[in-house]
Amino acid sequence: MSLIVKSNIKKAIKELDKENTVSSVAEEVGMALERKVEEILRDAIKRAKANNRRTIQARDL
Repeated sequence: MSLIVKSNIKKAIKELDKENTVSSVAEEVGMALERKVEEILRDAIKRAKANNRRTIQARDL
């Protein structure tokens, strides 16, 4: 599964790093971020199912 666009990671860090102290992003950051997002989505699926819903909502995250 490929939810994370690697080029967007750098853009996001640039926007979030107001002091401009981070200049690069290691390759494994994309893979770790992908795993985190998948974990969040799996938990959201469980919560929606537990509440007898077929729609994942923001509160499930």
